[in-house]
Amino acid sequence: MNSVLDAQVRAWRERMRALKNLPPVLVLLWNSGRLLVTAAVSLRIVSALIPVSMLWVSRFIIDDAVSAVRHPGYIPDDIWWLVAAEFLLGAAGSVLGRTIDYCDARLADEFSRSVSLRIMEHAATLDLASFEDPSFYDVLERARVQATDRIAMLHALGTLVEQGITLVSLSAAVILFSPLLFALLVFCVAPAFLGESHLAFLGYSLAHSLTPVRRELDYLRVLATGKESAKEVKVFGLAGYLRDQFASITGGVIRRNRSLARKRLWVGSLLAILGSLGYYGGYTFLVVRTLQGRLSVGELTFLAGALAGSNRQLQLLFSTFASIADQALFLTDLMQFFAVRPRIRCVPRALPAPRPIRDGFEFRQVSFWYPQTERLVLSDLDFRIAPGERVALVGENGQGKTTFVKLLARLYDPTSGQILLDGVDLREYHLEDLHRQIGVIFQDFMRYDLPARENIGVGQIEQLHDPRALLRAASKSRALEIVHRFPDGLHQMLGRRFEGGVDLSGGEWQKFALARAYLRDAQVLILDEPTASLDALAEYEVFRRFTELTEGRMAILISHRFSTVRMCDRIVVLEAGRIREEGTHRQLVARGGRYAAMFELQASNYR
Repeated sequence: MNSVLDAQVRAWRERMRALKNLPPVLVLLWNSGRLLVTAAVSLRIVSALIPVSMLWVSRFIIDDAVSAVRHPGYIPDDIWWLVAAEFLLGAAGSVLGRTIDYCDARLADEFSRSVSLRIMEHAATLDLASFEDPSFYDVLERARVQATDRIAMLHALGTLVEQGITLVSLSAAVILFSPLLFALLVFCVAPAFLGESHLAFLGYSLAHSLTPVRRELDYLRVLATGKESAKEVKVFGLAGYLRDQFASITGGVIRRNRSLARKRLWVGSLLAILGSLGYYGGYTFLVVRTLQGRLSVGELTFLAGALAGSNRQLQLLFSTFASIADQALFLTDLMQFFAVRPRIRCVPRALPAPRPIRDGFEFRQVSFWYPQTERLVLSDLDFRIAPGERVALVGENGQGKTTFVKLLARLYDPTSGQILLDGVDLREYHLEDLHRQIGVIFQDFMRYDLPARENIGVGQIEQLHDPRALLRAASKSRALEIVHRFPDGLHQMLGRRFEGGVDLSGGEWQKFALARAYLRDAQVLILDEPTASLDALAEYEVFRRFTELTEGRMAILISHRFSTVRMCDRIVVLEAGRIREEGTHRQLVARGGRYAAMFELQASNYR
């Protein structure tokens, strides 16, 4: 028993702590639509006073009607004015309700938009390391949900204000007649409130624990129905396996939800009966007083209505407050997301990136391992690249080539050591300005389900509306011949996500990714496996123009194809995070080391 009580106390403490999330969310709501918030609150205050006003008017109408029954032929002078007043109050209540709904709907749209924009803006400031952390994705997923699911909480906050004012106005009449009646209501409703809130907390805990499970279910659903996986699902006969996995996991989720639903049904029903006892006990007392002649029929109607209204508002108020407290727990995820701060950021008075770059990049004793891992990816690396130099990085998978590029672009900072640009630590430069000087295409490049012009234009968003620049970049990457095939040219939608879109082969997608890199008028060009999806002829055409396209730029090329890296000024062989060899293609082949062995192994496949 004590353990259950302790659990409830801890749960309530957690709820109360979560209420501190409300002020920043209310600020977001206020900034989303100040006039709408003001109107919604004002209208709710007026609407909250209508129930007690209608009860008050109906009291006199009923007393007048009873008096007319007792005295046939007598019609009180004020009865029609009273009926008209009650009609106007009822009509006003209906209009106010609809107007409040209108304001709430408008606020919901504005708030959802505001929170979604802020999530997008904040996500853009976070480190790449955050997006490579699975636990961060759980937080991000729940934060995304807050943009829409917390609309109900905002409605609940407005409803709480209205319910509170209605309760005060109705309970005032009950308290003036008998404070004990109101105390009886509170005594009977409180257990129902505590029980329902505890069940709601269990619902939050269940939803929180199921976040990774739901992400897994979403992934299984995508695998079973997605275009990218359709070929292997059919060839390998995976449909049954994926379906069984989905059914097994959803079965577990359903069982847990069903267990909680049963608790809600039985416990909620018992507590609801207890709450009803409070009202009907008070109602019986009022009937007895009326039969004793101490209350008129109108007073009975008024007090019974006030008692019923107080009972209903008490339950609603407690339930609404519990709902807000529980939903505030979900806001913890949103606030936790906004509390994440990037480690890769600009220092005060950051320097602009050098234009032009004069001395180049220098790695000094650079070591790196990824967060939450212990494997050293780069180890005491010393390396220089001069302006205008073309350098190729080669080596087996997992030797640190892509990590090298991420450090150069300052997507990560070294664990130890320094990376200098023109003799200045990269951390001293303005981050966005530094990124403007780097054009990069990664091996896992994005395939944007957007028009062709945007697929290219995202490489230099300022030139998105410059068709000449887009076409020049497409020509350099050999994507122009694809654009010419499209009936809508640069306006053709790519991908199958949206209506009218056309899908591309892997090599065609890669040409658009290359166009993005070429569009960026950057001093540093980084190509990570830029021709991995291209056929031999397309690859030849790209690299035939490689020297022309990299003229005047620092170029870093990562490739497993030794036929493409031989045109670089220098080839660097990475192994276990260190430089094993470096030199020109001819020098490395003549040396007969690691590069020569890899080159010979690959060349033998073409003999």
